[in-house]
Amino acid sequence: MIRLDNLTKVFDTPKGAVTAADHINMEVPAGEICILLGPSGCGKTTTLKMINRIVRPTSGKVFINGEDTTGLNTQELRRNIGYVIQQIGLFPNMTIEDNITVVPKLLGWDKAKYRERARELMDMIALDPDAFLKRYPNELSGGQQQRIGVARALAADPPVMLMDEPFGAIDPINRAVIQDEFLKMQQALNKTIMFVSHDIDEAIKMGDRVAIFRAGRLEQYSTPDELLANPKDEFVESFLGEDRALKRLNLVKVRDVVSDEIGTVSPSDTLETALARIDDFGYQNAILVVNDRRQPVGLISRSQARTTKGYCRDHFQNVPATVSLDDDLRKVASLMFSNDITWLPCVDEAGRVCGQITQRAMTHHLGSRFRPTEPAATAEPATKE
Repeated sequence: MIRLDNLTKVFDTPKGAVTAADHINMEVPAGEICILLGPSGCGKTTTLKMINRIVRPTSGKVFINGEDTTGLNTQELRRNIGYVIQQIGLFPNMTIEDNITVVPKLLGWDKAKYRERARELMDMIALDPDAFLKRYPNELSGGQQQRIGVARALAADPPVMLMDEPFGAIDPINRAVIQDEFLKMQQALNKTIMFVSHDIDEAIKMGDRVAIFRAGRLEQYSTPDELLANPKDEFVESFLGEDRALKRLNLVKVRDVVSDEIGTVSPSDTLETALARIDDFGYQNAILVVNDRRQPVGLISRSQARTTKGYCRDHFQNVPATVSLDDDLRKVASLMFSNDITWLPCVDEAGRVCGQITQRAMTHHLGSRFRPTEPAATAEPATKE
């Protein structure tokens, strides 16, 4: 959907020419989010702004859906590209409805259509249209204004969106909420998005692909998983941080690591049976008690099974936690650490036990991706796993 061909920008300054973006070559497939990441002054925002011609390229070309945009009228180009910035940029003298519908009005939409579009978008960003559409920007919180900025960018249903640190000024709690809502929207909208960020965790969470910039050049362009596992050079590795293996916990789901081999007992089984099952699954120090619907109801520990007689129904302890197939490994690790355990049962949507995840399996899975391989390509990212 977006292709940059040797895109270059040189600024003339009193001290001479400064190359802000140096022959940038990259492609963003339709429906994906590409995060531009790097230290201040590295060229990521300049690259973004050259796409909608806020900054005019010195040389090179921008292709959108295969079309060279060089000959397009600037206004026409921008009306087909949604643009969201950190400062939001809402018009203070306009209502929220008027702010959202600016571009549809310019495109000649009839009143009923653009007003319905505004209500639809308010629902999408989780703000009540009846409560907010007639308000003015100064009556909204910063986080609410940022959501309106996103809605305005989506109003004319553009195929491409450019976002310049759109959530950077929002506090961490609200930022996480808006990020999650935006990702849910993206699943339905399937936009092609280029997104400037300074936050590595945000890039890993939101990006299908990540482009690392350094001094105007594109250092590495790959999926978050590939980037964390195989940084191209020392600069990329240091920029990602020493905890890059831990960062990958956000990318891996329980379903990628879960084992369907899990020992269980029923409430009517004896503690002697429970001890034998624990021995069969030697890396566990406890066995899961499940009811007749295979839902977890408790745990029998090894020490308890050794020293006590009777039935499991009379002696089980509470299950400290369970995880679902769609949880990420960061949540799993947090639950394991907080409960001082090395395994957790996994349940399906109906709450039935469908397997288990162990600390050992997590370590093995993560470690297998960090074995040295050939350096990642600069311009041709690997496909997302």
